[in-house]
Amino acid sequence: MRVIGTAGHVDHGKSTLIEALTGIHPDRLKEEQAREMTIELGFGWLTLPSGEEVGIVDVPGHRDFIENMLSGISGIDAALLVVAANEGVMPQTKEHLAILDLLQIPAGLIVLTKTDLASDPGWLDLLETDIRSAVRNTVLEDAQIVRVSAKNKTGLEKLISSLQVLLQQKPTRLDIGRPRLPIDRVFSMSGFGTVVTGTLSDGHLSIGDEVEILPGGSKGRIRGLQTHKKKEEKALPGSRTAVNISGVDMGSIRRGKVVTYPNQYQTTRRIDARFRLLKDASTSIKHGDEVKFFAGASETIAIVRLLGTEELIAGEEGWIQLELREPLVTVRGDRYILRRPSPGETLGGGAVIDHQPKGRHKRFDKSVLKSLESLAQGSPAEVLLEAALSLHAASLKEIVAKSRLDAATADAAVKELTKTGQLVHLEAGDPGIQSDSLAIALPDWNELRGRVENILNTFHKQFPLRRGIPREEMKSRLKLTARIFNTAIKKLAESNVLTDTRAAVSLTGHEIKFEASQQVQVEELMRRFEKTPYATPSVRECQAQAGEEVINALIEMGELIPVSQDVIFRKKDYEEMVERIRTAIQQKGRITLAEVRDMLDTTRKYIQALLEHMDAIGITMRDGDARKLKN
Repeated sequence: MRVIGTAGHVDHGKSTLIEALTGIHPDRLKEEQAREMTIELGFGWLTLPSGEEVGIVDVPGHRDFIENMLSGISGIDAALLVVAANEGVMPQTKEHLAILDLLQIPAGLIVLTKTDLASDPGWLDLLETDIRSAVRNTVLEDAQIVRVSAKNKTGLEKLISSLQVLLQQKPTRLDIGRPRLPIDRVFSMSGFGTVVTGTLSDGHLSIGDEVEILPGGSKGRIRGLQTHKKKEEKALPGSRTAVNISGVDMGSIRRGKVVTYPNQYQTTRRIDARFRLLKDASTSIKHGDEVKFFAGASETIAIVRLLGTEELIAGEEGWIQLELREPLVTVRGDRYILRRPSPGETLGGGAVIDHQPKGRHKRFDKSVLKSLESLAQGSPAEVLLEAALSLHAASLKEIVAKSRLDAATADAAVKELTKTGQLVHLEAGDPGIQSDSLAIALPDWNELRGRVENILNTFHKQFPLRRGIPREEMKSRLKLTARIFNTAIKKLAESNVLTDTRAAVSLTGHEIKFEASQQVQVEELMRRFEKTPYATPSVRECQAQAGEEVINALIEMGELIPVSQDVIFRKKDYEEMVERIRTAIQQKGRITLAEVRDMLDTTRKYIQALLEHMDAIGITMRDGDARKLKN
């Protein structure tokens, strides 16, 4: 699931474009429709030709609502920078572009709209030249420009196909098991209660999960989930998600708070960050300046503490420590924006380097600056996690070697990742950094577990009368080495996700259940066995009467025991026959086929098959023309 966002100057056709693409008009407020401009965030969605659903966030273009725009743009996977053909690059085009660049939005397209208003193709060529100049040295420098007229419905197919190609080139969001849903809307629905919306990252949410809302710490339980107005059992990373939460009061929730699992995140009121002041900023940044801080969907006032300098001038970068007026949730690597409170102006932004600094830094301490430089390159735990992700499942020794960390640092990183659950140990034993025991990064483990569950769900639906999928078939489908497959299946069995037998694997709780008509056939067949328990119908006769799948199910359930390709007995009759033969041999020392035939009053066909079966499984052995018990 991906989410894209619009950006661009007011009245350049962002909302109209979304309506043309999706059939959904994103302006949901009466005031928005009356003024013909987006004030709050709007949402739509479309299905690409590949079948992938894509959510679209429509943001305000008017400068008065730029801060509303920030609450929706940070969680997107790609941007559509919209420029109207009748006006070209305008002030908010440049400001939105600067914000996209500061947030390092990973992909984007430039959409030249209202092309029906430009009759001269040469004018459009000049506009494209101007646009290329505006996006130079930004994240959209190499972005494709697509000409569109929402009014005439031209260029829309090309835009959709270009968007599909763009997204196919970008990786999907990782599921690291620590979901964060920054709330950008909150409302109440009659009969349902509190509903919040946002773009989910870092993990999944499922119906029934207990969740915590930060800041504040109020707890509730997920009552329902929707993506694009469709009910879901599980919301995945990257999806636009509506969450119906029971047990929380709507009045205690506002935009900017975060829905997550309990004890996963902590709020902060101090942040260390790398900051870039825009080259077009009207003034410099000085130590002690008051700014507005935006990250995710949150917003608060902050005081800037410049580190290593007294002032940053337009176009410069530096280290800052932000003292936040209100607590919020953010983590290392999150992108943020700073704006001047009044008059409103986007100043710059960057990346959070430490979301939980221990205290106020000495501003000109060289060791502090050196430490921040090191953190910017990645913490040891992050480096080790990247190594694990690149190797998928591997020994700890291999993961540490790949990370190129020294022994002491690697040991601490392994312990940290193990404690937080980011590194999953597949085998019990020595978790030391020189161990050969297998480990896997949590996103890869979640992906593997999901594949296993999907395979089993599909198999159980296709073959409801089978105990489970054969182990070798499962191994072949997963394309894993024997060691990784065996350890992964064992761990999933220990976690009660699946049931593992020597022959097959099934989802925990899966049971073979016959339909009513099948149950009637089974009962009729069993009555035949009851009449002649030692001279039973052949396997083929059984299959003809009840069906091959039903007979195979009865064998898997242990109700029928085949002793040869053609001879089969009920379990109770089989066990009784084996015990009588065993007792007779114990009394006489040995027994012949004819003696067993007479003792059980049946024919040679059945006894020969039974005795050869008992030989094969190690109960008896041949002694000339007779059988004796095997030692």
